[in-house]
Amino acid sequence: MTTINRRALLGTAAAATTLPISALRAQQAQTLRLGVLTDMSGPYRDPTGPGSAICTQQAVMEFAQRLGVQAEVIQADHQNRPDVGANIARQWYDQGVDVVVDVPTSSVALAISQIAREKNKLFLNSGAASSDLTGPACSPNTVHWTYDTYMLAKGTGDALARAGGDTWFFITADYAFGHALQRDTTTFVERAGGRVLGAARYPFPATTDFSSYMVQAQASRAKVLALANAGTDTANCIKQAREFGLTRNMQIAGLLMSFMEVHSLGLETAQGLLLTESFYWDSNDRTRAFSQRVQPRMPNRAMPAQVQAGCYGATVHYLKAAAAMGAAAAKADARAVVERMKAMPTDDDAFGEGRVRPDGRKIHPTMLYRVKQPRESRGTWDYYNLVATNPAEEAFRPMAEGNCPLVRG
Repeated sequence: MTTINRRALLGTAAAATTLPISALRAQQAQTLRLGVLTDMSGPYRDPTGPGSAICTQQAVMEFAQRLGVQAEVIQADHQNRPDVGANIARQWYDQGVDVVVDVPTSSVALAISQIAREKNKLFLNSGAASSDLTGPACSPNTVHWTYDTYMLAKGTGDALARAGGDTWFFITADYAFGHALQRDTTTFVERAGGRVLGAARYPFPATTDFSSYMVQAQASRAKVLALANAGTDTANCIKQAREFGLTRNMQIAGLLMSFMEVHSLGLETAQGLLLTESFYWDSNDRTRAFSQRVQPRMPNRAMPAQVQAGCYGATVHYLKAAAAMGAAAAKADARAVVERMKAMPTDDDAFGEGRVRPDGRKIHPTMLYRVKQPRESRGTWDYYNLVATNPAEEAFRPMAEGNCPLVRG
């Protein structure tokens, strides 16, 4: 666990040399503390990880002083393990951290959402995808930014099913996220008149050889190979599917892919894939401006991926709500902060205008993209052609269908 440029974030180094101890303590008591809990070393490192911490820091650097609040950012690696993530979150909350940010891996996020509720702290989820976080497991202390399994299933699964992909085989990461993504995608496939012919679950995160699952998929004779996984697991599955020749007769559906996986695969391998994202750096003038501001500090000077952009957008909105309430009030009552976040419209350079619904789901448009052929690309990071846009009010599950206790009745 390390602090990221704390003095630079706070801009208080000079003040620290002149303020008396009592004033310094009062100042520290008003500092908003954000902990980025993410995957620093596992399969989700590239689309989350250090980039999520950097984008959270970027939001603080751009908005804290402007809004008249002080904030600091720390980070830790949850190792994709619920026990590790829960222990870190408890310690952080007990030691004065006000907000946990990011948390890829749904099993970890579900645990932390409960801890935040118990301790009346705030959880800004960007990396975890399970739609249960705004459904049966919704919380007055959690805001779910960026994407979820329903949105991914609708954006990619529904489009493929309606385009003739009427038989499916799933390769699924065996934990909460994979289960939810397979469940939600199956719903859209069956609504479109399709059928799921089979599924294979693999141990997460301990699997790199997917050959046995490819054999099962090939034997199913399904038209669509659906990958209910993410990160390097998705990239490895696509590589191995091509090696086994599955792509000659099957359409690959990367149900949760970001352009970081496309970058890893290369356009020669990834070309033609359909995928859904809520952020792409080259979407419009605002996304390009944000991406160009943060790119020099990103690992390998990469453009930010959607989860990382989600950490930025969620942090910007939190800082606005906390500033409107006053830092002391925000630190004292996280539920009140979430209520303020729901009452205020959202607006940031990564996602544009939007809102946070009563169930904690942040909504914004989502885009269905097709990966470019190598000859179409203008260079590194130019990977997508836009196929369709889902409006914000249609992209995510209707609130009445989520069974969130916060909105029943």
